[in-house]
Amino acid sequence: MSGADKADGKDVARVSVRILDKEYLVACPFEERSALLDAAQHLDTRMREVRDTGKVVGIDRIAVIAALNLANELLRVQSREKRAEAEAGGRVRALRERIDGALARGQQLDL
Repeated sequence: MSGADKADGKDVARVSVRILDKEYLVACPFEERSALLDAAQHLDTRMREVRDTGKVVGIDRIAVIAALNLANELLRVQSREKRAEAEAGGRVRALRERIDGALARGQQLDL
C-alpha cells in the first residue's frame, strides 16, 4: 500500500495488489483495504486455476473465464438465498396465521 488521499471527505487508500505476477495500484476506501486484498488474492487464485488447466491462453481470456466462473457462482448463491428467504417468509406467514388463529380462539373463550 502506498499513501492515502481524501476523496469526497473520505479517506482513500492506494493499495498494491498482485494478480498473475502483475502488480496493480488500486484506490479504495481506507476501511475496505482488507476486503480488496482478499478479493485480489481470490481472483489471483481463480485465474491461476484457469491458466493451469492449459485450455485457455492469454491473460485477457484467462481473466474473462475466471470472471464468468465467479459471476456464475455468485448468481447461484443469490438464487439459493432468494429461495431460502421465500421459504422463511412462508414459514413466518404460516406461524403468524397459527398465532392469529390461536389468539382468535382464546378471545372467543373469554367472551
